[in-house]
Amino acid sequence: MAATQAGMKRFYTLFAVVALVGLGALAYLLTRPATVSIPVNVTVQPSDTSGFAGYVQGSDTAPVEITEYADYQCPFCQTFATLQMPTIEERLIRTGRVRWRYRDFPLQQHPFARLAAHSAACADEQGKYWEQHRGIYQGQPEWAGAGSAAPLFRKYAQGAGVDAARYDACMKSGKYAGRIQADYNSGIAAGVSSTPTLLVRGRLYRGRFDSDAITKLVDSLARHPTQ
Repeated sequence: MAATQAGMKRFYTLFAVVALVGLGALAYLLTRPATVSIPVNVTVQPSDTSGFAGYVQGSDTAPVEITEYADYQCPFCQTFATLQMPTIEERLIRTGRVRWRYRDFPLQQHPFARLAAHSAACADEQGKYWEQHRGIYQGQPEWAGAGSAAPLFRKYAQGAGVDAARYDACMKSGKYAGRIQADYNSGIAAGVSSTPTLLVRGRLYRGRFDSDAITKLVDSLARHPTQ
C-alpha cells in the first residue's frame, strides 16, 4: 500500500512538471514574434506602386536627382550608407543641390534582403523610414550572419520609435512584397545588375562610390543641366 502511494505521488509530481513545461512552451509560442517570410517574384498589382516610386529625401526643386538601387545585405551598400551618405546628405541633399531616391534591389543570394526592405517599408507607415533604413544598415554586421534577422529588425524599429504591434501586423501581412518587387523590376528595366548602382539622368554608375566623387559629378551636371 505504501509503495502504491509513493508511486502515485511520483506520477502526480511528474505530471505537474510536464504540465508546467507545456504551459511555459505555450506562453513562449504565443508571445514570440511570428516568423516572417517575404515572397519573391510576386505579381505586381497597380496598388503596389500607386503614388510610390522609391523613398525620397531632398527638395523637389533640386537641379540633380540621383536614384540609388541598393540591397540592405550588400556589404558595399552598407559601407556607402554608413560612411558616405552622411556627408552626401550634409553637402548635397540638405543644401538643396540633390534629390535622392532610394529603391530596393534585393539580390537573390542575400536571404534577408527582402525582409530588410519590408521592415523599412513597415517603419515608413509610421513615418520612421529613414531611421529604420539607417538602423538596418548600421546593424548589418549583426544580422547578416544571424539565424533569423527578423527579431533584430524589430529591435531596430522599436529603437526608432515605432509602435511594435502595428509593425508586427505589417510584417506578418507581407503587404509590401509587391512594392519591393516593383522596385526590383524597375532596376532590371534600367539595366541594373549589381548593387549599389546609381541612376543619374539615364546613365548608370556602378561600383564603389565616395562622397567626393559624387560631389564632383553633381558639380559637373549642374554646369550642364541638359546633359
